Amino acid sequence: MTYATPSDHSRAIRFYHRGEIVSVSGVQSTRSVLDWLREDARHTGTKEGCNEGDCGACTVVVGELDAAGQLQLASVNACIQFLPTLDGKALFTVEDLSQLAPAGASCCGGACGSGTQPQLHPVQQALVDCHGSQCGFCTPGIAMTLWNSYESHQSAGTRPTRQQLADALSGNLCRCTGYRPILDAGERMFDLPDARLDRAAVTAALQELAKAPALAYSAPNPAASPARSDRFHAPRTLDDLAALRLALPQARLLAGSTDIGLWVNKQFRDVGDLIYVGQVAELRTVEERGDQLWIGAGASLEDAWRALAARAPTLTDCWLRFASTPIRHAGTMGGNVANGSPIGDAPPILMALDAAVELRRGAAVRRLALTDFYLDYMKNALQEGEFVQAITVPLAAFARQIRGYKISKRFDCDISALCAGMAMELDGDTVASVRLAYGGMAATVRRAAQAEAALLGQRWDEAAVRAAQAALARDFAPLSDMRASSAYRLQVAQNLIQRLWLETRATNPLGSDATSVFSVMPHAAA
Repeated sequence: MTYATPSDHSRAIRFYHRGEIVSVSGVQSTRSVLDWLREDARHTGTKEGCNEGDCGACTVVVGELDAAGQLQLASVNACIQFLPTLDGKALFTVEDLSQLAPAGASCCGGACGSGTQPQLHPVQQALVDCHGSQCGFCTPGIAMTLWNSYESHQSAGTRPTRQQLADALSGNLCRCTGYRPILDAGERMFDLPDARLDRAAVTAALQELAKAPALAYSAPNPAASPARSDRFHAPRTLDDLAALRLALPQARLLAGSTDIGLWVNKQFRDVGDLIYVGQVAELRTVEERGDQLWIGAGASLEDAWRALAARAPTLTDCWLRFASTPIRHAGTMGGNVANGSPIGDAPPILMALDAAVELRRGAAVRRLALTDFYLDYMKNALQEGEFVQAITVPLAAFARQIRGYKISKRFDCDISALCAGMAMELDGDTVASVRLAYGGMAATVRRAAQAEAALLGQRWDEAAVRAAQAALARDFAPLSDMRASSAYRLQVAQNLIQRLWLETRATNPLGSDATSVFSVMPHAAA
């Protein structure tokens, strides 16, 4: 199927949708997947709620092949995904579910006796059986999140716990039904007749799409004055990306569009030419290289956080409370670091782990400590034509006592009032080394130098805690804003040093069962 306009003059965006390969051309490079679905393709099952990736009403599932050629599915927010990022991938929406329903199924499980009713997928049937929908506006997004969980667990031969379902649904808000019947439906769907995606057919389609050259898309931007064409490049190799970045230093790098998507939707910003890093396989790698954990700048937040939490389980809370599952599937840790927001949750943790960034310009690569990367509010040390290639963490850092603390008004899917990454080494009862890094306390994420100095070489006791708390007031003078007051931020930041002591003191330290809700519930990390 082809969707085109008279202004079609570039290589089309091609992806798998509704059982066939779709070609789209002539649309702006910042056209969202949601707008294309509803306004162009007229598939209106996917809903628009917040239009900023928070509510989950627009949740769809994207499929792509991993390095081993296996199909991987991930739920994402259609409202902030730009259509060209779908090139070479598969798009699944709520309309697909009925096509996957088991033979002979009906909307009521056969109770109505009608042979004309539409068939329902086990996900849909379970939502009906468990009264998991009232107004129904959020239901399509919830159904797609549940379908993603259904497919992943069926393929693995496992069944999710109730907490795993709750973790998966962290990005789906429902204001009228309540979450108990939705979670009931998530458990119920595995008891119904099996209905599986034909993964072989999808894989074959994606293999066919992969034969096309890398996407270099151009389309008119009617909002620009004078009118111009914006280019969207999707290089597939790291060398091609480096060359493009040198040739187009003013183009914006795009990864998960979890930030840039809001610039377009909410601020109506003109983002111009885009270079998309999501097709560069090398950048999506997370692996141990020598004595370092190497996190490619294009690796998803989910994969990057999983790697950190696997080596430091105390970071699980930060992982599962970082935004929502669809945001973690789309966004990248490299983007979170390069963005430089003072309230980003990854930089404080990485800073406490002595992380560095690999910066590439053409063929040249240099390494810079993350503590030296941020120069001022939303300003970093990148040179023209340079980009973040990877984040590296010394494996030795994971031998320390490591903690990550996120403070926010909502437990799930919320921006931090402040976030802290802390790491400590003790020699007996003496502090041999310490890292205290905070986000939300200054114009940039940074370490608390005076509080660290107050602890280093001291006996790890309550007196040291009090000294560090007093020094912290000299390290930071936080601002007041809509998320927290200055006094609150400082008080909580000081309290977190006390919490670190309670959890790491030599006598009767608090266990994870007293400090982490995830430690007493099986969750997505299981």
